[in-house]
Amino acid sequence: MEKINAEHYSYRVTWSEEDGEFVAQCAEFNNLSHLAAKSADALRGITELVRGVVDDMQSVGETPPLPFSQRPYSGKFMLRLPPETHRRLSIEAAEQNVSLNRLVAAKL
Repeated sequence: MEKINAEHYSYRVTWSEEDGEFVAQCAEFNNLSHLAAKSADALRGITELVRGVVDDMQSVGETPPLPFSQRPYSGKFMLRLPPETHRRLSIEAAEQNVSLNRLVAAKL
């Protein structure tokens, strides 16, 4: 099993007014977080926490999630929406002389 680098995961640091500190989170491990007074410390803390979790998982034969940066993406995205929204978007696409796919991709 290939060793996963914890620094390759997707991290975000935001201010938590409720906690009065910065909170760092990892998208691939959305149940983990780390609070700190400084944003750099929060980032360092969550990275170390994730590194520990990944090491623990690998030591017992579990496969940690791949970082989003290493996952393959096809570019296809299925979306379910109400029929009336589908109709409205189809009309809008026709009026703009573009495909429905192009119209929705542009809106995203």
